[in-house]
Amino acid sequence: MRKFSKKGKVYAAAATIALVAASGGAAYAYWSTTGSGSGGAANSAGGGTVTLHANFAPGLAPGNSTSVAYTADNASNTDTVVGALTATVSTSDPTHCLATWFTVTAVTSTSPVAHNSTGTSVGSGTLTFLNDAASQDSCKSATVTVTVGSL
Repeated sequence: MRKFSKKGKVYAAAATIALVAASGGAAYAYWSTTGSGSGGAANSAGGGTVTLHANFAPGLAPGNSTSVAYTADNASNTDTVVGALTATVSTSDPTHCLATWFTVTAVTSTSPVAHNSTGTSVGSGTLTFLNDAASQDSCKSATVTVTVGSL
């Protein structure tokens, strides 16, 4: 076998480097492993607050009843659900036209209310003007208000 000269060794080394660079070859080493992990993000704070309405016909007189329709408006961007309703009565003259002369019911079940909706039905009930033995003239032309809430 023939010995390479110093100059020949330099040419051989350069040729080897050029060949590796030209072929795009590279050497590397690595470790293999296993692992696990998790991620999380907070959910929405909820659908916000809906606006509830009680709608009934005017002209109630002692001894009569009228139907009440309960509706909801949802101005948020999230669907929500309205649960059980509560209803109370007040009048524009609480000293003389007594709220205790009235009863109101709220029949409801869990009702979905879509986002950005108005007037969604969420229940019904009955408003009754009880017939008291005393004069109820102070309720003539008085405004009766049904306030509705959700549990």
